[in-house]
Amino acid sequence: MSESKSPLENTDEAAEAGKWTEETQDIATDKQKKKKDKDKDKDKELDRLKDASDSFARESMRLAEELATEKEKHLRLMAEYDNFRKRSQRERESVYTDVRADTVLRFLPVYDNLERAIKQQTSDEAYAKGVDMIMIQLKEIMTNLGVSEINAEAGTVFDPELHDAVMHVEDESAGESIIVEEFQKGFKLGDKVIRFSVVKVAN
Repeated sequence: MSESKSPLENTDEAAEAGKWTEETQDIATDKQKKKKDKDKDKDKELDRLKDASDSFARESMRLAEELATEKEKHLRLMAEYDNFRKRSQRERESVYTDVRADTVLRFLPVYDNLERAIKQQTSDEAYAKGVDMIMIQLKEIMTNLGVSEINAEAGTVFDPELHDAVMHVEDESAGESIIVEEFQKGFKLGDKVIRFSVVKVAN
């Protein structure tokens, strides 16, 4: 036959059970609180990381724009320098060409006089040979300087870019705008005309 418990013992057991239940609820509540706090910390960390990511993206975009601007400035500066270098080179070449052309132009009266002397009849062969040698030497010097004669022989078509017509004649045997006589030899330095050929043109 089972032994029955006294009312006092039942009260103690109930109190003990109630105490255990309260402790269990406190532990559960504490766990929930800690979980909520942990979740809040996670949310804060996520917000902080998001802000940092946004800040990094904005800074990256700003730096990319600055880099593009600096690159454009650099390319523009390089283009300006290249243009300056080419322009300076053209100017130097132009000055050099102009100086050579001016120097050769000052020698052309000597060329004209030598040409007249060669055309003169003389019985002094040594004199004639000497004049020929001087003319050959002068032509070599002019050739080395890049100077060439302008073709203005009889039968050549008149070109106002190269020839200076000082006389016109009607000649049925010659075509229109054909040179029939050259009065003075013309010269070029490269494509630059130093002196126009002075000519007579037919028709």
